[in-house]
Amino acid sequence: MKTPKFLLPVATAGVLALTLSACGGGGGTSSGGGGGGSDAEQGLDGRGPITYVQGKDNSNVVRPLVDKWNAAHPNEKVTFKEQTDSADQQHDDLVQNFQAKNASYDVMSVDLVWTAEFAAKGWLQPLKDKMAVDTSTMLKPTVDGASYKGNLYAAPVSSDGGILYYRKDLVPTPPKTWDEMMSMCSIAKSNNIGCYAGQFSKYEGLTVNASEAINSAGGSVLDKDGKPSLTTDAAKAGLGNLAKAYADGNIPKEAITYKEEESRQAFQDGKLLFLRNWPYVYNLATTEGSSKVKDTLGMAALPGKDGPGASSLGGHNAAVSVYSKYKATSLDFLKFLTSAENQKFFATQGSLAPVLTSLYDDKDLVAKLPYLPVLKTSIEHAVPRPVTPYYPAVTKAIQENAYAAIKGEKPVDTALSDMQKSIESASAG
Repeated sequence: MKTPKFLLPVATAGVLALTLSACGGGGGTSSGGGGGGSDAEQGLDGRGPITYVQGKDNSNVVRPLVDKWNAAHPNEKVTFKEQTDSADQQHDDLVQNFQAKNASYDVMSVDLVWTAEFAAKGWLQPLKDKMAVDTSTMLKPTVDGASYKGNLYAAPVSSDGGILYYRKDLVPTPPKTWDEMMSMCSIAKSNNIGCYAGQFSKYEGLTVNASEAINSAGGSVLDKDGKPSLTTDAAKAGLGNLAKAYADGNIPKEAITYKEEESRQAFQDGKLLFLRNWPYVYNLATTEGSSKVKDTLGMAALPGKDGPGASSLGGHNAAVSVYSKYKATSLDFLKFLTSAENQKFFATQGSLAPVLTSLYDDKDLVAKLPYLPVLKTSIEHAVPRPVTPYYPAVTKAIQENAYAAIKGEKPVDTALSDMQKSIESASAG
């Protein structure tokens, strides 16, 4: 998935059909300080220079913060290791270094959907006891997205949520429910434009959109025990909403090829009444000279069954490797990244969604980023994509079957049943 220049849909990048690597970590001993035999018990008091690993710093938010840290911590300097802007390459790089027990990868930026996989393999330091991080001031969904089996394994650093963009010149009041939005498609037809689009190409964005549809209809991809829960009336209603809209033409036929940028461009070109996308669109749609909607752009929470829908939660977390020798320094760096001052910098410099609740009501910040109140609603109703150590196989099952259902190549019932079987098979190892 494309990583835009402004509000980066970091978690939406996800991983495509990666094959899970062999398990590693958890049982050996580290050369770091601290007592105990397991890697997680080593290096807890260790202080010294550390390395922070993250994908490409397109918005130049990491380097200034690293410089700021280094000026204040001359004996515990941070080296920034910049990865590519490809999510699958970032994932593979981390896996390879975890498997090699590389102690020089101290703190890593971890996509939301990788947390469960890495935690289950024993690669991430549990953030408890000496390593605890205060999450009381953070939006709850961001904390849930950094946790696995009830334990925190990463510090939420940036979040994201889906937004409904609409033409306020044609729709003065945005729809609150899916049915209400579909009833407004007659407005689109009378203006010779498409009604609604999201990201329906067969890639990670389709996992996001299909999960949102299912969750917003009251269903879920996985139940609270992590088992697939797709053969339900709610799941059928959710995926069925997309399939019916595509069959009816309320979702234009070309939208089956859309990723983030194609859908954004269609909306900016005045070809759509409604668009589901990430907040980064606001910056581009209101500043690019070619945009035909810069003065008519409206933003609202995604519509659900009876009110706001359930966005797929986006975001990146910062985690400490169990192999780090300098975990005390690493913990301080996590706290530094999540401080109010630096969270505000992330928002103003990179348009990254803060994880601290209070910043969404900060008047100065809202003046600069007017979509924050809508984004807060989106994140508060957000649901993480399936939390599972088998995410690469799960997302592939969702993509393939949702795509077939939307295109009408499979009945919705069959697509959900096949999705369920594939996920059960992946989870069985």
